[in-house]
Amino acid sequence: MNMFALRSFMIAAMAIILVACSPKPEFKNIDITGSTAFGKDFSLLDPDGNVRTLADFKGKVVVMFFGYTQCPDICPTTLTEMQQVMTLLGPQSDKVQILFVTVDPERDTAAILKQYVPSFDPRFLGLRPADEAALEKVSKDFKIYYKKVPGKSPGSYTMDHMAGSYAFDPQGRLRLYIKHAQGPETLAHDLKELMK
Repeated sequence: MNMFALRSFMIAAMAIILVACSPKPEFKNIDITGSTAFGKDFSLLDPDGNVRTLADFKGKVVVMFFGYTQCPDICPTTLTEMQQVMTLLGPQSDKVQILFVTVDPERDTAAILKQYVPSFDPRFLGLRPADEAALEKVSKDFKIYYKKVPGKSPGSYTMDHMAGSYAFDPQGRLRLYIKHAQGPETLAHDLKELMK
């Protein structure tokens, strides 16, 4: 074996050893790393009318939750839990971006999102689709279930919607489906894993 072949063999062997020795993250939520069927990107409006995409948050772990501001239970519970996660993360929380995406843009105006979402934590950002077609696109892209449930009057409807969230790593890759209401410690653990 000549010196070039030996060196190439040694480099390849070292690479295999390094990959084999790299610990796989032990997530407590559902690992969807490598999924290419959905959740690649989004194009949504922030409360100031700016178009935001996943690239705007590169370098941060992004947690994306779909809901609506008049939700009586799941949404405020989730946002409160996210706030508790940020407290548990301490200084590492600056490496996390929480995004709340409304499935009720009819009532969740930019002004309402600007007031409601940061009331849980000033770093949280509310996003909304520009129109019904944009809502349909993002819900299809992320496999989001939502449905308007009529109330006693036209403006009193509620929205059925999925309760889980998605997490992206700092490189913008979709990594986790986060189950609802597990407690802030569980989510903080997984977000720390994504920061590694």
